[in-house]
Amino acid sequence: MVLPGLVCLFLMPLIIYLLAPPELKQTPDAIGFARGELARMGPLSASERVMLGTFGLLLVLWANVPAMLFGSAFTLDPTVVAFVGLFILIITGTLDWDDILSEKSAWDTLIWFGALVMLAEQLNKMGVIAWASNGMRDAIVASGMGWGAAASVLVLAFVFSHYLFASTTAHISAMMFAFLSVGAALVPGQYLVLFLLMMTASSGIMMTLTHYATGTSPIIFGSGYVSMGLWWKVGFIMCLFELAVFAVVGGLWWKLLGYW
Repeated sequence: MVLPGLVCLFLMPLIIYLLAPPELKQTPDAIGFARGELARMGPLSASERVMLGTFGLLLVLWANVPAMLFGSAFTLDPTVVAFVGLFILIITGTLDWDDILSEKSAWDTLIWFGALVMLAEQLNKMGVIAWASNGMRDAIVASGMGWGAAASVLVLAFVFSHYLFASTTAHISAMMFAFLSVGAALVPGQYLVLFLLMMTASSGIMMTLTHYATGTSPIIFGSGYVSMGLWWKVGFIMCLFELAVFAVVGGLWWKLLGYW
């Protein structure tokens, strides 16, 4: 993935600059301004030190370090870890309840993910995903299209079905295996690795699509700098661009590496 990934890394900022030009295009004194603001703020306060310490503790607990060191009995659910951090901040007075209620972006994230992640899980549990995947397989077989067109349809369907998901993990868990199974039955063996690599790449590319496509998106969207319409438009264009880069540059790179 390194070569097509680097191509996207270098070209994406240029394309986004054209699609959504920033209001501030020059910051000649940014370093001096930052240093001046830091000097004005002074040394870290007690509350800021508690916040930093809590952040470090949560990283350790979310990474499951206690369970690695002392055994599975010390495994903590991610939700429990989040509440531990919240309780520390409230008990120490670093935050009060009004501070928590005023965090609109956090509540926005909670509502989006609470509803849409549950929707994705229920679609999978009720068999809707399996039914749709089997229906797509039967439709592709009945259409008589070649393996290249069939593989493209599968990749695009997998990517753009992410509009229905607020969690990349939930989407991949629910649909990836079904789509790979269909592709394995339709794509010739000598090109199967090419299809698998494109599916793998698409599982990251689809995270550009919406403001709820992955965990960080609602937080960034909640800052209020980008409208929903602009996000969806730029996200759609960038998704198509990245798919093209991985199909062309990635396809040639993988051919050079002997994967197909």
